Amino acid sequence: MNQNPTSPAGAALSAEKAQAIKAKGVVEYADFGAVGDGKTDDIEAIFAAHAFANEHRLPVKADGKATYYIGGKGRTVEIMTDTDFNTAAFVIDDTQVENRNLNIFAVSSTQKATKPGGIVSLKRGQEKVSLALRGPSLVTVTNSKVKRYIRFGANQNSGAAQTDIFQVDVNGVVDPLTPILWDFDEITDLSVLPMDESTLRITGGRFTTIANQEASKYSYYARGILIRRSNVIVDGLSHLVTGEGESGAPYGGFISVTNCAKVTVQNTVLTGHKIYNTIGSAGRGVSMGTYDINVNRALNVSFVHCKQSNDIHDPRYWGIMGSNFGKNLVYDHCIFSRFDAHMGVANATIRHSTLGHQGINLIGSGRFILEHSTVCARSLVNLRPDYGSTWQGELTIRDCVFKPGNGKPMSAALVGGSNAGQHDFGYTCYMPERITIENLQIDDSQHPDQYDGPALFDDFNPKMTDESYEEKYPYVLTKEVILKKVSTASGKEVRVCNNPFMFRQVKVVRED
Repeated sequence: MNQNPTSPAGAALSAEKAQAIKAKGVVEYADFGAVGDGKTDDIEAIFAAHAFANEHRLPVKADGKATYYIGGKGRTVEIMTDTDFNTAAFVIDDTQVENRNLNIFAVSSTQKATKPGGIVSLKRGQEKVSLALRGPSLVTVTNSKVKRYIRFGANQNSGAAQTDIFQVDVNGVVDPLTPILWDFDEITDLSVLPMDESTLRITGGRFTTIANQEASKYSYYARGILIRRSNVIVDGLSHLVTGEGESGAPYGGFISVTNCAKVTVQNTVLTGHKIYNTIGSAGRGVSMGTYDINVNRALNVSFVHCKQSNDIHDPRYWGIMGSNFGKNLVYDHCIFSRFDAHMGVANATIRHSTLGHQGINLIGSGRFILEHSTVCARSLVNLRPDYGSTWQGELTIRDCVFKPGNGKPMSAALVGGSNAGQHDFGYTCYMPERITIENLQIDDSQHPDQYDGPALFDDFNPKMTDESYEEKYPYVLTKEVILKKVSTASGKEVRVCNNPFMFRQVKVVRED
């Protein structure tokens, strides 16, 4: 243990001062010289306070009346104990940043990952792995010789190494909500990270980011709160954004959750970022994704009673959330512009929520449940075309309202997407095997002229109009759709598709 803790200026903290803080039972930023006047850069005091708290296992509490200014210095504060940001304001100034890749805070674990040997292969859906474990753990496995998610379109790429993360109990039994998704005939890397069993709480805090003014290109800024510890609750935080100008680099997420499990963000306000344009990898202009929420290789992550500070229907702001390699993701009582899974999600639920202009974008597998919610996008559920519009599993939609384009005149589809069967995405692409839609109200009262009613499916492949069309990479279509009590404001019935040939063998059961 460090017997000579230091102040932010590097001077030794006296033994008497250290003992007084420990006797108090809580660490405050002022103990380490934080000014809290909104002008003085307090990052070193905040860093020192948490370092002391981590060493002595003490909670941290901010001064509720303070405004802590955080400039562009390349410094990440590790949080390993309960932290109450209180009603304090934090101003994060991104106008001059030393290292845009560094987050301001990192909620970290004392657990360390290991790389055990002995496992040379895994099978999709395998229910147990042979590992000697001390407790519930996360297993991350990679086969770098196989590429998946080979992106198509303006942001095309050569794919990502086959990767999976799943949760196991002390006996190596795989959590059924975080299943093994791929056959790993070869494993080039495997790590095991024990999960923290105690709950770490982050509460309060009023954060404002002064946005960067960089050139509009794919140079993502972190500069937020990174959560890389399992079993964390974030409660009552708010994040606003100011100073967005004519140009700016995108953000990777103010709250980023990665390589962990069982994280809940609740009673929290977040903000959509202004959209900037650049040239994508295919040499065409693209709108850059920029996020306030990012979930990457994380399991059992929930957002509960959360909302967006700006208009969820305003197309000037990008959808608030992006995710990759997530499993069992939940929105519950949320008001957000978007739910999104880029490189796959296994099992997801949205309930008692409202989704804005970018709606629900899915790639993945398992069970997707949408219930007691309102969706105001072009499609009720959009299967992302850039990753093959694939969902290997089922969609269940019940007790929902679909308001296409938030009331703008348009011919909408319940399930959107496209796949021409000509691109290798690194996997077989599937439409949901079964779609169940029950008690859905479609508000198409402001429909365009010559409107034929909403379509069940978008026109996924306009060129597939007869048997002569050949798919190089076959797209496995839906087998069955069950429609129960689906009503439209226009009075027009839900059609199958503008291109009925493609979906001619889909069984549609209407139980109205």
